[in-house]
Amino acid sequence: MKKLLSIIAAIALAFGFAAVASAQSTGNTKVVYHIDDAETQGLKGLRNIRNHLDVAPQTTIIVVTHANGVDIMMEGAKDKKNNVEYAPLVGALKSRGVKFEVCEITLKNRNLKKDQFTLDADFTPSGVVRVADLQYKDGFAYIKP
Repeated sequence: MKKLLSIIAAIALAFGFAAVASAQSTGNTKVVYHIDDAETQGLKGLRNIRNHLDVAPQTTIIVVTHANGVDIMMEGAKDKKNNVEYAPLVGALKSRGVKFEVCEITLKNRNLKKDQFTLDADFTPSGVVRVADLQYKDGFAYIKP
C-alpha cells in the first residue's frame, strides 16, 4: 500500500511539472521595466525594450516610471547626455504595444500636472505598488535597466 501511494504521488508530481512546463512554454512572456531615474536609465531602458521586442515581439511589456524616471514621459524631455528626445522613442514602442505608466505619487511630490506628459502616458496611483502587483499578482518578470 505504501509503495502504491508513492507511485501515485510520483505520477501526480510528474503530471504537475509537465503542466507547468507546458503553460510556461505556450504563454507569452510578460515583463515590467522599472525606471526611476531618467538620466541613468531612460535612453538605455528604451533601447533595451526596443531590442527586447526585436527578438521577442510577442512579449507584453509595461514600463512603470516614478521619481525622476517620470521625466522620460514629459513633453519635450531629452536625454541630457546625448540630446535625444524621448517622445519619438516612446511613441515607437507604444505603437508596438508597450504600455507606459507614470506614478501619481511622484506627480504630487514634484508638483507636476498630467498635462505636462506626452499622450503616450498612462497613470497609476503608485509606481512602486504597481511594480509589486505586476510581479506578484500578474506574474511579470522584473527588469531594471
